[in-house]
Amino acid sequence: MSTPERPVAAGSGAGGSAVGAGGWAVGAGGFSWPEPAGMRDAWCGQLRAADAGRRVRLCGWVARRRQHGEHLAFVDLRDRTGTVQCVVDGAHDLRSEYVLAVTGTVRARPEGTANPNLPTGEVEVGDCSVEILAQAEPPPFPVTDRVEADEAVRLRYRYVDLRRERMQANLALRARVNAAIRRAMERQGFIEVETPLLWTPTPEGAREFAVPSRMQPGSFYVLPQSPQIAKQLLMVSGVDRYYQIARCLRDEDLRADRQFEFTQLDAEASFVTQEDVHRFISEAVLDAAEAATGVRPPPIEKMTWADALDRYGTDKPDLRFGMELVDLTKQLAASEFRAFRAPAVKAIRVPGGGQLGRSRLDSLVERAKALGAPGLVWMRVAEGGDLDGPGAVLRHIGAGERAAVVAATGGEPGDLLLLVAGEHRTTCTVLGQLRVDLGRPPVWEGPHRYVWVVDFPLFEGIDDEGRPVAAHHPFTMPHPDDLDLLESDPLAVRSQSYDLVLNGWELGSGSIRIHRADIQSRVFSALGISAEQAESRFGFLLGAFRYGAPPHGGFAFGIDRLVALLAGEENIREVIAFPKTQSGADLMTGAPKALDARSLAELGLAIRRQ
Repeated sequence: MSTPERPVAAGSGAGGSAVGAGGWAVGAGGFSWPEPAGMRDAWCGQLRAADAGRRVRLCGWVARRRQHGEHLAFVDLRDRTGTVQCVVDGAHDLRSEYVLAVTGTVRARPEGTANPNLPTGEVEVGDCSVEILAQAEPPPFPVTDRVEADEAVRLRYRYVDLRRERMQANLALRARVNAAIRRAMERQGFIEVETPLLWTPTPEGAREFAVPSRMQPGSFYVLPQSPQIAKQLLMVSGVDRYYQIARCLRDEDLRADRQFEFTQLDAEASFVTQEDVHRFISEAVLDAAEAATGVRPPPIEKMTWADALDRYGTDKPDLRFGMELVDLTKQLAASEFRAFRAPAVKAIRVPGGGQLGRSRLDSLVERAKALGAPGLVWMRVAEGGDLDGPGAVLRHIGAGERAAVVAATGGEPGDLLLLVAGEHRTTCTVLGQLRVDLGRPPVWEGPHRYVWVVDFPLFEGIDDEGRPVAAHHPFTMPHPDDLDLLESDPLAVRSQSYDLVLNGWELGSGSIRIHRADIQSRVFSALGISAEQAESRFGFLLGAFRYGAPPHGGFAFGIDRLVALLAGEENIREVIAFPKTQSGADLMTGAPKALDARSLAELGLAIRRQ
């Protein structure tokens, strides 16, 4: 759970802009609310000093009631746009979260009583008549952002939790993001096509949710992990530019940034390069960010996977802060300290970290070991620029080497240097995690730093049978400069795949696909997939390719993650209306639940007790 000090997302109801004549309109990071209709003729949160003298009818919930004398009461009435104070005579029977219709006259508050913290704080509604539309039991927790309720209680009573300003703002922000994405994709010539939710099992790596067929007992559909194969078939069909705000499902363990069901922008285009795909997706993402925050981010920068690993120790770099990895292999090559005689020696500089106590330094050493490093060397930059640290290390490092280390890292007095030696990949990943542990700011702090990470390896390792393991799905096109290495040095082959990263969170992935039969056969062969196995697993896609597949590529990114970051939330549950808990439970409905015997029989299923 994020702290109460986290700023409310841009465009929150309490500060919405003036009402326009039409439907929704995107302004500087917020909504222009539409004209109210039905039982009301004004929004609570939109009344201002200019409305003084206007007779209005409002509808909403009682956010707060303050008794003033025997008969008079101040009632804060809340709808999704915000709250306004209503002065009510004889309000003894009004309680928190009662649903009311209030008719009254807007007037300036008496001198000295204005509330500068409330957008409607200069006015109140007086001469009120009140109609109780629905009574309410006392809510299970206060409906205010000033109080943090237990998350399990919030999820159990989600319909109450969603009334809070923070949650209303998050849902409104999500709606603006979705609308901006659709406009951007359609402006670029994409058409939205809905793909099936009942699909065939696909070997995409993640565990799938199975759906038993009542009409064909013993057979199953699966819920789609993504529309990957369907959208490639659409390219064969001549759709050319497809997109979908798609619901996808994966039966995986849940985390702060993962739910069983999630929403993604899914896109595919024909006759394109990866530069084209980056341009399409960047346009949609930057439009979404501008709609959410009112500020358009700068063009998205790019870096290679190898560069990201070397500089940040991860393929999901958070660019909001420094502490980049520094290579000290050359500076310490002649060191007498045996641990530094390794293929790679790298370091990070922790500004001001020299004040950390010995117990904290020891915990960093243990953390590095747990991450796979043989050890961790720490050094402080002392006054005068020399190094201070464990004697067992420093007595084996000459003055010239110490000076070279300080110069290479840019160390200043009071800084802490953390060094890891070993294989290049290990040194990078260990220091990359320590960098995040020590320097990463909260999600709501700092700028939004987007980066495309490109040129990922096509294969991520070797299995027990000596065959390369695909880093992505087996239809990812190899880099054209590395095709000659497919058989001779597969681990050196780069792919035409790419990720989009925001503040250390992977938003999504994509690639240029293989559309040529000869390249596909070589990749299958490298992976140990025979022609018979390929036909069994991918037959309907390969069969479609035989009828003329255009060069194509695509991308998908998680809308839940993007919205959470734009809203300044640590957990995507805060931007999903009805999420599951980390154990996969829906506390509000009680799902998952057992089926009765009749339903199981219709599906041809029986429960086997463990």
